[in-house]
Amino acid sequence: MPATCDFCGATAEGDTLPLTWTTAVENGRQRTFCDRCSREHLRAIESKLDSEWW
Repeated sequence: MPATCDFCGATAEGDTLPLTWTTAVENGRQRTFCDRCSREHLRAIESKLDSEWW
């Protein structure tokens, strides 16, 4: 099953998570973000803000 970005809905090609994508744990749930969303929200991710604050 291809990975899907939890922010914009983009899907990765293939069955493995691309190295440019990021993962985070928010409220005990693992979230996956594509490279575009990861770059756009880098400061919020580094500050450990939940994606609902972006």
